[in-house]
Amino acid sequence: MSTKSPCFHIQVIGGLLFIISMLADLSHGDIGTASSYSPPYVPTACYGYDTSQFPTDNLFAAAGEEIWNNGAACGTLYLVRCISAEIAGGCIKGAAIEIMIVDNAVATKSVTMKLSETAYGMIASDGLGGGIINIEFEQV
Repeated sequence: MSTKSPCFHIQVIGGLLFIISMLADLSHGDIGTASSYSPPYVPTACYGYDTSQFPTDNLFAAAGEEIWNNGAACGTLYLVRCISAEIAGGCIKGAAIEIMIVDNAVATKSVTMKLSETAYGMIASDGLGGGIINIEFEQV
């Protein structure tokens, strides 16, 4: 027979429920794929030759068919992180970036988005050579 008070059991159960709720909240995004694309970045499907379209930190992407939505994705911000790559250690652990959609990559049906070289380099290692990575992404 337990010698612990009912309050102790309630505290333990409450603590366990809190931990479970925190773990369940770690992932909210969709899963997709990304690769890198190289300059020249203009013209874009969203803004033509207007170079002021690009975020000053060069964290931008071209949207694949999955998120392009006939151009409605232009200017949309996404939080993106690498979750796996073909090469072990290919993702930069804990790295997440906020990117803006400035172009389309609909012709490239194999990826959800094509990241600028700068954006790609912030979440994936150079050893991948811009290859396809698995990402988690969430609209901001």
